[in-house]
Amino acid sequence: MGDIDNLLSILIWLPILGGVALLAIGDQGDPRSSRSGTMRVVALAVSLLTFLLSLGLYTGFDHTTAEMQFVERIPWVPSLGADYYLGVDGISAPLILLTTFITPLVVISAWETIKTRPAQYFAAFLILEGLMVGVFSALDGLLFYVFWEAMLVPMFLIIGVWGGARRIYATVKFFLYTFLGSVLMLVAFIYLYRVTGSFDLLGFMDAPIGLTAQKLIFIGFLLAFAVKVPMWPVHTWLPDAHVEAPTGGSVILAAIMLKMGGYGFVRLSLPIVPDASAYFAGLMVALSLIAVVYVGFVALMQKDMKKLIAYSSIAHMGFVTLGFFLVWFLQGESGAVLGISGGMVQMVSHGLISGAMFLCVGVLYDRMHSRKISDYGGVANTMPVFAAFMVLFAMANAGLPGTSGFVGEFMVIVASFKANVWFAFFAATTLVLGAAYTLWMVKRVVYGEVANERVGELEDLKRREYIVLGVLAVAVLVVGLWPAPLVDMMNPSIEHLVEQAVRSKY
Repeated sequence: MGDIDNLLSILIWLPILGGVALLAIGDQGDPRSSRSGTMRVVALAVSLLTFLLSLGLYTGFDHTTAEMQFVERIPWVPSLGADYYLGVDGISAPLILLTTFITPLVVISAWETIKTRPAQYFAAFLILEGLMVGVFSALDGLLFYVFWEAMLVPMFLIIGVWGGARRIYATVKFFLYTFLGSVLMLVAFIYLYRVTGSFDLLGFMDAPIGLTAQKLIFIGFLLAFAVKVPMWPVHTWLPDAHVEAPTGGSVILAAIMLKMGGYGFVRLSLPIVPDASAYFAGLMVALSLIAVVYVGFVALMQKDMKKLIAYSSIAHMGFVTLGFFLVWFLQGESGAVLGISGGMVQMVSHGLISGAMFLCVGVLYDRMHSRKISDYGGVANTMPVFAAFMVLFAMANAGLPGTSGFVGEFMVIVASFKANVWFAFFAATTLVLGAAYTLWMVKRVVYGEVANERVGELEDLKRREYIVLGVLAVAVLVVGLWPAPLVDMMNPSIEHLVEQAVRSKY
């Protein structure tokens, strides 16, 4: 389906091959050299072309069906029953569009700031983009696992080579947490392969599995996806990774890679092991509410802007898992669809807002080389345009109506209220806590008198920074004011998912 044959393969392999080409072009010692300039242009061209081609996923998408679209399937490892099997539905297509939208902005944001090995830096992001699209489009379990694990390598290098002073500690911690969790997912896939004779994810969804086996499979999936989200209490790798990662690494980590965990729950856990998902739903809701409330208080205590936004991400992703696991606490299908739709909208919205917040911190860090809130104050006096953007994104982070941050949270809170008034009460505390820690940071960084001479000498946004933040601001407002196209794209697939989740397999 679609105007372009093999569109998903193009979206996966175009950026990967572009990254390989950048490695071949390489660097010259002087970052101002013609080769360095060519390399940046190639990186931007490849990422923009990938984004433009990805728009075909929306224009060619049938919004009336839950069937997989843009399907490609050829034998890959016939002896194992594994295929190169790709396809998207209303759950995965928006996340691919988010991935291809964010990547060019990351390339532009790092245009002048990366002086060390820029070719390798941009190559890592392009290769990572292709692998992330692969995760969202893979319909074969073995292929899904290969893309899932391969993503770790470029992100490991991005943090480990271009990160801060404690980058080695942060990147090893990131790698160990995510890799060890994923190993159990592979074990679950191998068991499902023995039951079905293939690695077909859609076939897994129809396989008859006993309750005990479902529980063990769910735990295997949970450890992989909970680490990636990350859910409390396996979230401790994220603040370290964010603080030490370069700005682009933080943006991709928050905007896209955290969504892999949420996507895993709705693509694998709910439809493949519905009885176990129902059995553990209370635990999942409890862990989600702890993330929303407890981690919100932790964010209030932070003195580093990146750490504050990192903890904010954990709290907001708690909304995502809460929306997904409300299904079994709601009597009507409409409420369950509302909860999952809210979680999906929240994933897209959080990708835009958290990416923008980390880019704002990057703008300040490029000028002051400090992330400490106490080193700033009165930035609005010297950078008024930047201050306007930062306040807008802060308001969106706090869930201001009219921004994308409000839509998903409101949908999940309404679904929570239908399920249990106490769920809604604790979930709604994020509107208070989110406003508290976000406005606390903005007040001390942006407003007041100029705190010191360095702040007084700051220059406002450069053109490339203006473009990046401006594009994200438009996206945040469009999703906030007109979420219908996004919700309409998702709904048939989410309705089908709810039907799969509430049926029993034994």
